[in-house]
Amino acid sequence: MHSVPPAVLAHWSAFAGRASRPFGTGLINDTFLVEATPARALVQRLHPVFSPRVHDDIAAVTAHLAAKGLVTPTLIPTDAGARWCEVARDDGSPGVWRAMTFIEHTHTWDRVPSPRAAYEAGALVGRAHVALDDLDHTYVGRTGRPHDTARHLDTLRTALDEHRAHRLYDRVAPVAAAVLDAASRLAGFDDLAPRHAHGDLKISNLLFDADDCGVCLVDLDTVGRMVWPHEMGDALRSWCNPAGEDAAELSIDEGLFTAAIEGYGAAARGLVTDAERERLVDGLATICVELSARFLADALRERYFGWNASKYATRGDHNLVRGTGQWRLAQSVMARAEALRSIVATRLG
Repeated sequence: MHSVPPAVLAHWSAFAGRASRPFGTGLINDTFLVEATPARALVQRLHPVFSPRVHDDIAAVTAHLAAKGLVTPTLIPTDAGARWCEVARDDGSPGVWRAMTFIEHTHTWDRVPSPRAAYEAGALVGRAHVALDDLDHTYVGRTGRPHDTARHLDTLRTALDEHRAHRLYDRVAPVAAAVLDAASRLAGFDDLAPRHAHGDLKISNLLFDADDCGVCLVDLDTVGRMVWPHEMGDALRSWCNPAGEDAAELSIDEGLFTAAIEGYGAAARGLVTDAERERLVDGLATICVELSARFLADALRERYFGWNASKYATRGDHNLVRGTGQWRLAQSVMARAEALRSIVATRLG
C-alpha cells in the first residue's frame, strides 16, 4: 500500500483529498505521513495483534504526559469524535485506522550512535517514567503479562517437538538447547510491583531533536504496567547493542550502558527502589533470553508478523538471525553481569 485509502481519510475532513506517503521503518503497523492542514499528521493502520481499545490507554497516557509539560504525540479524533475508525481491508477483514499528531523536526535511529545519545535516551525515558508515576488508569488494551518468559519457553519446546523436519531445525536446535538451559537459572520478578511502562523502548521508538536531545516517546500501542527491570532491561537491550537488531553476533557495550544509566538516573533519581535497581541486569538478561526463545520458535513456525521481506527470503531465516543474535547478547550480559551491576549501583544508586 502506497497511500492511505480515500475511505479512511474521509473520516477526518482535514485530511480528505490530501496526499500521503509511507513513513518510517516499522514492520508492524502501516504508517503514512499525511500532508494535512494546518499541520501534517501520521495515519496508521493498526496491526490485528493489537486491540482497538489500546487507543483508550494511549489517550490517558498522552494526556497525562502533556499535563506534566512533556512533548507527546496525541490522537486526532475523527469528525465523529472517535479515537479510531474501521475501514475493511482488501480481503474484507476489519481494518482499524487512527490519526496522530506528527512531531516535527525530530529524528530517530535504528542503533544508538554514541554514549551521548544513550544518555539522552535514558534521560528521556526517566522523565516519562517520573511523569507517569502518579497516573491513575486501568489499562484495557494490553492485558495479561507483557513478558511471560515461561510461556515463551514452553512455546519454544513445543516448536522443537513439532517441527523436527523443518529445514532450519539443525541450526535452531543447538541454540535453543543453550537458551533453555540458561533460562532455568534466570531470576524471578513476581515480588516487584508493576509500574506504568511504554512496553517497547527500542531506540527507534524515541524521538530526538536537531541537537540529538530527547524529545518524546512514540509507538504507544504497548503501554501498560510492567515490572521496571523488564521495561528498562528491554530498553538497554536495544540501546547498548551497537550491531542493531538484525545481526547474529551481538554483545553489550559497557560505555553505552553506563551513559544510559547515568541519563536515566539524572532524570529519575529516587524513583527506583533498591530491589528494582538490584534486579536490572537480571531483567536485561531475561529479556534477551526470552526474545531469543520467541524468535527461535518463530523460525521453526514461520509465524513472526514483523519480518523484513526485503532482506530475508523467509520469516524463518529472519527469525533465526534474530534468535541467534539475542542469545549472543544474553551470553554477553551474563558474562559481564558483575561489571554491569557495579555500573548500576554507582550511577543509579
